[in-house]
Amino acid sequence: MGDLKNPRLIYLKGFLFLFCAIAACGLIVYEFWNPRLILLVAIAIWCSARFYYFAFYVIEH
Repeated sequence: MGDLKNPRLIYLKGFLFLFCAIAACGLIVYEFWNPRLILLVAIAIWCSARFYYFAFYVIEH
């Protein structure tokens, strides 16, 4: 399978990833209603996003 060229498909793929992340976090919160767990999941998501940004920033510059 080649690279995606169609901007609409690229956006669709991005929003599907976002939906999956929100659904997974929502199910974790629903299954284990614990404020500490919710905070840890939020921190893990934030740190992952920052690392992703850092990795591509370092690669580009």
